[in-house]
Amino acid sequence: SGLPGKFKAWIYQHGILPRLLWPLLKYQVPITTVETLERNISQFLRSLSCIALYGHTNKLQLPFSGLIEEFKVTRAREVLLYRDSPDTRVRTGRKWRAQEAVQLAEARLRHGVLVGSVAVGRAGLGCHKTLRQMIQGEVRAEVEEERRSKTVAMRQQGAWTNWEHALTRKITWSELWRSEPARLKFLIHTILVAGAHLELLPESTGRGEVLKAVADTICAGIQQIKHQPLARPYIVFVRAGEKPQSHPKVPADLLSTAGDWQLKVDLGRQLKFPDHITSTTLRPDMVLTSESTKQVVLLELTVPWEDRIEEAFERKKAKYLELVEDCRRKGWRARCEPIEVGCRGFPGQSLHRSLRLLGIRGAQERKATRNICEAAEKASRWLWIKRGDVWLSALLGHKSGSDHPRLGRP
Repeated sequence: SGLPGKFKAWIYQHGILPRLLWPLLKYQVPITTVETLERNISQFLRSLSCIALYGHTNKLQLPFSGLIEEFKVTRAREVLLYRDSPDTRVRTGRKWRAQEAVQLAEARLRHGVLVGSVAVGRAGLGCHKTLRQMIQGEVRAEVEEERRSKTVAMRQQGAWTNWEHALTRKITWSELWRSEPARLKFLIHTILVAGAHLELLPESTGRGEVLKAVADTICAGIQQIKHQPLARPYIVFVRAGEKPQSHPKVPADLLSTAGDWQLKVDLGRQLKFPDHITSTTLRPDMVLTSESTKQVVLLELTVPWEDRIEEAFERKKAKYLELVEDCRRKGWRARCEPIEVGCRGFPGQSLHRSLRLLGIRGAQERKATRNICEAAEKASRWLWIKRGDVWLSALLGHKSGSDHPRLGRP
């Protein structure tokens, strides 16, 4: 058919899959037949393996459901429906065996301790909803373990299993509809199909765009703090004979501790560290200073490969350790916060930690993370599209760092 790929995927997920599960549930179909059907569906969708399409623990999770997984869950739900039903008509035709009755009674006692009251009478047909969901979840977990065990043995399709410090991204249907075909092709190919082949490309040139996105987020947080009215202190009244309730103390945000924060960013030129704080030859990416409270925060951005995020964090932390100690000896409260964003758009844990330290949380944090990841992904996508062209280092205008040739400048 002439339909785009995402329309075919939507028709499969919401049209074909529900109608295919009913005859598989009604008739005794062997599991080998179901596996053959799933292989045909995978080839029809994107010629990918079931691990890439239906995995729930992948770094990039697609909104598709596997036929084998849904078949096993549906069969398990059918067993639970007939086995634990309190209705005598539903249980008609089964022979009573003392051994099975004892095992069922023991199982119900264990379930009662874990779940509580189970469904009886008109509360519902079959076992309790919570218990049913727990058992179906275990069936899904078993299928996912089989997929994960196969993924580890694959060098290219399982390259994302080494991204221990990169956060997971889950694509929803709304995001799938809004995305361009080139973006989806880039994500699926470089992560789920040939994740190791992206390292054959030149070093990413979109570091400036990622740095600009981080700086815009911090500037928006500073402006919000400046225009935010001061919080009024509240008085807690305690009645006679009562004890005051202790509330957990929420740590104050860094931006809310002062109103004169100044942000300097290395955009297009090397940033010089303020001389009145200390003299150094290091050039951090961003310097956040407050003269009234004598605070200085060094923010260093790195756009490494996703499997080297932790290495980049430790390297940057050690690089600015001496500078931070020098600032503290001169009376400044200094700290260094390295930030890592993977070249495919997968952020490291340091990004969320730095944003929450500055006081950027909730919807602002999610929006900032999305903008920063899209900037890194867009630059790498452009490189991936141009991977067949001849590259010249003079045109890129980028030099690898002396301390590590694959992690950017020092």
